[in-house]
Amino acid sequence: MTAGALMLAAWAIELTLGWPGPLFRWLRHPVVWIGALIDALEARLNRPGLPDAVRCMLGCFSTLGVTAAAAGIAFLISRTLPDNGIGFALEALVGSAFIASRSLHDHVVAVARPLGAGNLTAARSGISMLVGRDWATMDQPEMARAALESLAENTSDGVVAPIFWGALFGLPGLVGYKAINTLDSMIGHRNERFAVYGGFAARVDDIVNLVPARLTGTLIVLAATSPEAWRVMIRDARRHRSPNAGWPEAALAGALGVRLSGPRTYAGRLSEEPWLNPGAPDPSTRDVQRGLTIYRKALALGAVLLLAVVVAGTPW
Repeated sequence: MTAGALMLAAWAIELTLGWPGPLFRWLRHPVVWIGALIDALEARLNRPGLPDAVRCMLGCFSTLGVTAAAAGIAFLISRTLPDNGIGFALEALVGSAFIASRSLHDHVVAVARPLGAGNLTAARSGISMLVGRDWATMDQPEMARAALESLAENTSDGVVAPIFWGALFGLPGLVGYKAINTLDSMIGHRNERFAVYGGFAARVDDIVNLVPARLTGTLIVLAATSPEAWRVMIRDARRHRSPNAGWPEAALAGALGVRLSGPRTYAGRLSEEPWLNPGAPDPSTRDVQRGLTIYRKALALGAVLLLAVVVAGTPW
């Protein structure tokens, strides 16, 4: 079986079964183990008293070490499993834990439903699971924007990118990508503590997401069947502070005819982010539901594309 077929099977398992909660409550999710390793290395290596050059070097070591360890374990699993249908199914089951299409959908629905019912307290509880910005005082437009931005960005980071790298390099590519993305989310911050130590992790994450982010934006444009989505994506994607997140976010903003990104607050401090699709109105609750519809269509197109690659008989 090819790596592409493995990703199709893993994705199908994730969509059908979602996260096996009882199993992960016992073993903990694999990403939690990756995060524990990142935390342990950071506590030992990222010491403020060290020169910046040394901290940067140690951050590079941590990034490469965690990625190699995660991908190496995945490689051993892949090689240890029997080369038959049972082994393929077990490998796909392991891979399904690193894809988040169903859980992302469920998390956004957990915001959209209470927003639609006017229950801002429950909506804020849902939004707290999606974003790192201050959520306790968000109003309806802010929560709608945050939900759509998270939906767009995580379509790339949580679905398209892991499947893309898994289709190229099998289970090690899938798990190695997830390690890099977890490193970025934990130490790739532009603050005093992590700017030096985590800078390399952030740059690696930027590189591995270059193609998946643009592919995700294109899938959103195609799913929306909207020339405006394409126009806004091409015009506004580079306004985003991230070299990658702006592509799916701008595409979704154009598809829905709303503005996304813009100012937001982290730990009580205002961050003046530029608008994507400026001049358009803030999204409504209905726009969040429309965004979920586009998301489902975009994933269906992605599945068709991956199936075509597999059927074509490429090495993927």
